[in-house]
Amino acid sequence: MNTFQKKNSKETLFSPVSMEEVPPRPPSPPQKSPPKICGTNYPLSIAFIVVNEFCERFSYYGMKAVLTLYFLYFLHWNEDTSTSVYHAFSSLCYFTPILGAAIADSWLGKFKTIIYLSLVYVLGHVIKSLGAIPILGEQTLHRVLAVIGLSLIALGTGGIKPCVAAFGGDQFEEKHAEERTRYFSVFYLSINAGSLISTFITPMLRGDIQCFGEDCYALAFGVPGLLMVIALVVFTMGSKMYKKPPPEGNIVSQVVKCIWFAVSNRFKNRSGNIPKRQHWLDWAAEKYSKQLIMDVKALTRVLFLYIPLPMFWALLDQQGSRWTLQATKMDGNLGFFTLQPDQMQVLNPLLVLVFIPMFDLGIYRLVSKCGIKFSSIRKMAIGMILACLAFAVAAVVEIKIDGMVPPEAGPQEVFLQVLNLADGDVKMTMVGNNNSSLLDQSLRSFQKTPHYSKLHLNTKIQDLHFHLKYHNLSIYAEHSVEGKNWYTLILHGNGKNISSMMVKDAENKTTSGMTAVRFVNTLHKDVHIFLGEDTTLDVPEAYGVSAYRTVEKGEYPAVHCRMENKDFYLNLGRLNIGATYLFVITNDTEQGFKAWKMEEVTVSKMSIAWQLPQYALVTAGEVMFSVTGLEFSYAQAPSSMKSVLQAAWLLTVAFGNIIVLIVAQFSGLVQWAEFILFSCLLLVVCLIFSIMGYYYVPVKPEDIQGLEAKQIPHIQGNMINLETKKTKL
Repeated sequence: MNTFQKKNSKETLFSPVSMEEVPPRPPSPPQKSPPKICGTNYPLSIAFIVVNEFCERFSYYGMKAVLTLYFLYFLHWNEDTSTSVYHAFSSLCYFTPILGAAIADSWLGKFKTIIYLSLVYVLGHVIKSLGAIPILGEQTLHRVLAVIGLSLIALGTGGIKPCVAAFGGDQFEEKHAEERTRYFSVFYLSINAGSLISTFITPMLRGDIQCFGEDCYALAFGVPGLLMVIALVVFTMGSKMYKKPPPEGNIVSQVVKCIWFAVSNRFKNRSGNIPKRQHWLDWAAEKYSKQLIMDVKALTRVLFLYIPLPMFWALLDQQGSRWTLQATKMDGNLGFFTLQPDQMQVLNPLLVLVFIPMFDLGIYRLVSKCGIKFSSIRKMAIGMILACLAFAVAAVVEIKIDGMVPPEAGPQEVFLQVLNLADGDVKMTMVGNNNSSLLDQSLRSFQKTPHYSKLHLNTKIQDLHFHLKYHNLSIYAEHSVEGKNWYTLILHGNGKNISSMMVKDAENKTTSGMTAVRFVNTLHKDVHIFLGEDTTLDVPEAYGVSAYRTVEKGEYPAVHCRMENKDFYLNLGRLNIGATYLFVITNDTEQGFKAWKMEEVTVSKMSIAWQLPQYALVTAGEVMFSVTGLEFSYAQAPSSMKSVLQAAWLLTVAFGNIIVLIVAQFSGLVQWAEFILFSCLLLVVCLIFSIMGYYYVPVKPEDIQGLEAKQIPHIQGNMINLETKKTKL
């Protein structure tokens, strides 16, 4: 009987008018069951929900995959700021589910909450994509639009997070519980499919397509935004088929109010003659039911175990920030395919799909057959240890990368390279104070010294003396240098004379893994070089040297140049990420204008594949920690507290991201040391958690209060079990 029928039934029963006076009503037509999928017990409406979730997860993870590099290379924030903003956004995405659940349960209901917050979500994507178009405004405007867009996206994705899965469960009748369980498995697969595909595709949209002469972040954000529009349209299309339960009240707020009343009531009566109570929550008995208090007691036992959990998420969520930044300093060329730094994140959802059945069907069963008791607490502790090992491996990789970076010069040290641009061989000797030979090198035309030479100075600023032999000429030159710097001695001659000039190299030639270039102009007129929409260089005539400019890596077959009113093009070839190049502009009567290419700082030869072990370890730790942890805590909490438990679990992720934000801003450590710090912190937390788990007495399911069917455990249980399989829900 529907609500309208119940209402009219009551009015008839209690009306003072006799039954004979009531005119007969026509019989109500039989209520049509919702359409099914191909004659099964699966409502057709869930197809719209599954497609919606796939598109939404594609949208979220596609956008997030390129976010760190967007901060670094487009907004030009440094690595620490980029990491902090990334984790501030991630943290906000896990705080807003509390707001979304409150709106749905207390006011709008799940359907309207999903619709309205999806509109906010789409608006955030639009603003974010517009802010990634270089020609729209200045850098300040781009940053403002980025912050506004990310805030709206966080509100949208977090707000609908607790609603979509449960709304799908609402579509099933209680007698179809088995089909509902299978639906949640399909729902889970759609989450991972969206995450897997988008994490692979959006870095390609960013790096392989040029927009306005640089990486196309507008497209990389625009395509996920389009998928969110599709998600909203598909979800709306099924509106007439959905069951839309009304708001049922927010259990989270009830729990918070109960705890607050118990604490405040105990505080008010701390000095009175009122008898002590067995448990601190018993002080809420004056206002709240015994059943609610017992349920909250069971909940707080589980929440106490949640206290150490944020540290694990602090490590796990750095795959999109610190590990992506590490990948920018590595060689992504795998031979058959060049992997973008932000594409490495695709390993996580891929390995999750592999590891879950591997652990469930293989490892856990093998351990059980060996007679080893593998409790939930032990699984979670081992997951923490695996994450510790992952960051230890990441630290080793970082140390190896640092070993390939040129060393820093001391206060009374300089590094010197010599570049011969003369039309013949030159013998260069650096002479000491007593005419002793400190550096002796013979260089062919257009040849540089094979490496930088490290020179020790007597004072912080010192004059260096050089003896140059060129054809039949013998010339002495003197140049002043200052400690802690890198220099290039450029030699040029025309057969009749030879000259030299000392050029100070940039202290940091690359910017966070970007490609850096500079030019030497051997022509007799100034050259204007157009490297991109907003990147230009002026190179003075007669062996003038330009400043360094950072550019995107990639192929540069025809760079536009202008000399007075004459345009020409230079082939710079392929520029690799993390490398620094010097180009010498020459004019050959036969071949025309050319750019002689010299790699000053070589790209890291360490393959990006060396990140695979750390990804495998941290994902294995995620499977053991996340899946096991929420399954365990779900089994320990009463059914009326399942939604509160989910909210608390998401909050541990939020606090984990806040930890990363704080460390990134205030630690001041080099990267490998920061990785070691996180590894050690989690190891200490793992020890604390193990001690807490040792003294924790698990409650048997049959002893838990509040498991009555009226608490709709099927919907909540399936939603939580889905969350255990992938926190990325």
